[in-house]
Amino acid sequence: MISGLVAMVAWASAQRTASLPLTLVSNVPLPGPTNRFDYASLDPSTNRLYLAHMDAGELLAFDVRRRRVVKRTSVPGVHGVISVPAIHRVYVTATDDHALLTLDSRSGRVLRTAPAGEYPDGLAYDPTNRKVFVSDESGGVDSVFSAAGRRIGTVPLGGEAGNTKYDDVSGRIIVAVQTRNQLAVVNPHSNKIVQRVNLRGCDHPHGLQVDSRHRLLFVACDGNARLLTLDLKHGMQRIGIATVGESPDVLAFDPTRRLLYVAAESGDVAMFAEHGRRLVKLGQAKLADNAHTVAVDPRTHLVYFPLEQGSGERPELRIMAP
Repeated sequence: MISGLVAMVAWASAQRTASLPLTLVSNVPLPGPTNRFDYASLDPSTNRLYLAHMDAGELLAFDVRRRRVVKRTSVPGVHGVISVPAIHRVYVTATDDHALLTLDSRSGRVLRTAPAGEYPDGLAYDPTNRKVFVSDESGGVDSVFSAAGRRIGTVPLGGEAGNTKYDDVSGRIIVAVQTRNQLAVVNPHSNKIVQRVNLRGCDHPHGLQVDSRHRLLFVACDGNARLLTLDLKHGMQRIGIATVGESPDVLAFDPTRRLLYVAAESGDVAMFAEHGRRLVKLGQAKLADNAHTVAVDPRTHLVYFPLEQGSGERPELRIMAP
């Protein structure tokens, strides 16, 4: 009887892990061809979710209240996007043009275009020093820009650049150095690396997400489908490791509910909850082909997945709720 109960508990646990505790809210058709999306960024001040429709060469501005695209901007090979509501700016990497574009979030106008290296990708904004840091993946540097979008420096990484994030407690920029299985911690005032962290158990770190309030850093390793949890309070020690979908890419974090989403190139999405200083896996399942990017609105807790081909024969934005 006891062994039967243990087996039932194990089966139930496996069933929970095999599914996602998310409810479908809406599938919204998106304009453009059925091809790859990349990063997304929410501007709560304008209720616009910016979607990088990479292979279409367009930045889409999606109104999360009216649930429709309100503007399309040509950005060749658009990869990264980050909105900065405090200064009414949106920064976008045009990878095919090797450039960073600076947009006015109120008018949607492109204010400046500046050279950004060989393969500009992810971005981070430092509000204290008013700088934008851009991962130049194949160039092996983080390119540094002023808030006005002028290139003002570079940070040599000694390897391929993955994602770049800002920690607003330490005031540091954190960069994944993919080919060294390391993190580089940058002082944004001096543009110098002040610490390197070897990532034990991680092959090819790429995606990053920071929970600054609880001093946790999450690293997605796309070479071996692992998610590392690092302790920002104690020298970035590894305090957790979990499995995720193959080739994990984009991470999104809901700071209010303390929920972490990890989207992978395999189409799998893994969902975690923070409990104290550890992650508990709530589930993992295939959402759709190439569902490798995700964004979350911390006000409504809605989760957004731009899909190159959704339930119909066209791109769509899948909106879900935990």
